[in-house]
This record gives sequence, structure tokens and C-alpha cells, in this order.
Amino acid sequence: MFTEQGPTVRELAVQALSSIEHGYDLLAPKFDHTPYRTPDRVLDAVTDEVRRLGPFGTGLDVCCGTGAGVGVLRQLCRERVVGVDFSAGMLAEARAAFPPEGERPAVKGPVVEGPAAEGPAGEAPVAEGPGVDWVRADARSLPFAPAFDLALSFGAFGHFLPAERFGLFAEVYGSLRPGGQFVFPIGAPPPVGSRAYWSLLGFDVAMRVRNALWRPRFVMYYRTFRLGDVLEDLTRAGFVVRLMPLTELGRRPDGSPRARLVVATRE
Repeated sequence: MFTEQGPTVRELAVQALSSIEHGYDLLAPKFDHTPYRTPDRVLDAVTDEVRRLGPFGTGLDVCCGTGAGVGVLRQLCRERVVGVDFSAGMLAEARAAFPPEGERPAVKGPVVEGPAAEGPAGEAPVAEGPGVDWVRADARSLPFAPAFDLALSFGAFGHFLPAERFGLFAEVYGSLRPGGQFVFPIGAPPPVGSRAYWSLLGFDVAMRVRNALWRPRFVMYYRTFRLGDVLEDLTRAGFVVRLMPLTELGRRPDGSPRARLVVATRE
């Protein structure tokens, strides 16, 4: 991540000692040049699988960041797409990439930001696909009426403590129309003792030490989003849940998929 376009070690250190919101505001201009951005191959695999579940009218990207998931939704939805995040910096980057047009979806409060301005000087707003709006809000308190046919999220769940997960899922449930679907990819855990296993364990330990010694906390734990717990919380929130293998992302040596798509339906 320490390329010419990415953040420097000093910038990452400053971000890591900030709150989650302020840290991502600082990281936003260079976020797409870091490994934190969801890889295109994952976005493409999810797009191909979710397309089979459609058609969809309206879509919501939960914790949208710079808008990678919005790009997926614009390929899948016919009418409106909304990205929601609590980082103003991330939304500014997303807005520049996908300027929204037209009507907004139904919301509970006057928090919709937009329509956004045009992109950089000399560039016209993106015309292909449905229009996009951006909402600055905490995903633990979404401001939407049941307005969406499809909600998705990529790579954001490590920023929520396990005790917050049920409430987050309940908020998404309340934002979907009956029959609406909440989808997200989840990777298989790395084998115990593997390089990836020790890397994730080391990162989580470092974050816990940091949060024990420094305030404000920066919640970013990669090992707390366990599939069994996730399925239980989704079911408690009212969803009917199924798993679909993301075969485009390959299989493990035992033949099981490296990643699955969680499909949670509001009936």
C-alpha cells in the first residue's frame, strides 16, 4: 500500500490514532490505492451471482466508502441506487465518482446529501445506469423507510463490535421492502497456522492493544465476523438466510468454496 499513490506510513499512523470516522476522512483521498478497497474480482463475482436473483429496482450500499458497491448496484438496479456512510471524506470521493441525478428514495429524515455536484472540472455526470444519491448516516441508525429491493455491503463489518451486529442487521431489514434481499460475500477462515491466520491474529491483537491504551477507539477486527454468529443474528433480525458459493473466487484444497455469498431475504 506504500506506493506513490497510496498513503505513507506516517499518514497511516495518524489515521490509526484517530477515531474511525476521522481516520477514514483522512484516508479517503487515497483509499482506492490501498488493499482495503474490495478487489474487482470480488465485486465481479458478487455481481454475476446477484444478477441471477433479480431483477431489482432500487439498491442500497451499506457503508459504501468510496462507492465500489455502488458500482455493482448500478449494474443490477433499474431505478435508484443509494450509498450510505458516516465518513464525509469517503462520501466526497464517492460523489465525485458517481454524481447522482433525479429523485431521491423515501427517507425518514432530511439527511440525504445531494443531488451531488458534477465531477471534476470538464467531466460530465455519469449518465449510464440508474441515478445515485449519497446519505451521510451511521449504519446502526439508518434513516430509510422500507424503500429498497436490494442491499449489499463490502468489507465493512469489521468496524462493528459483535454486540452491534444484530442492530445493524435489523436496520437493514427495516430499509428493505418485503421480498428485498441483503447480500454480502464472506470468506472462508484461513487454515489455523497459515500465514494468513497469523497475519489476521496479529492485526487483531495489535488493534486490541491500541484500543486498550488509546482513545478514541478504532474498531477494526477481522476475526469477529464468524459465519455461524452472522447467520444467527440475521435470523434474529427477521431474515430468511441462504448461502451461495462464489465459485469464481476458487475453492480450497478440500473442495469447499473460498468465499460464499450470504443472501438474507425479508419475507
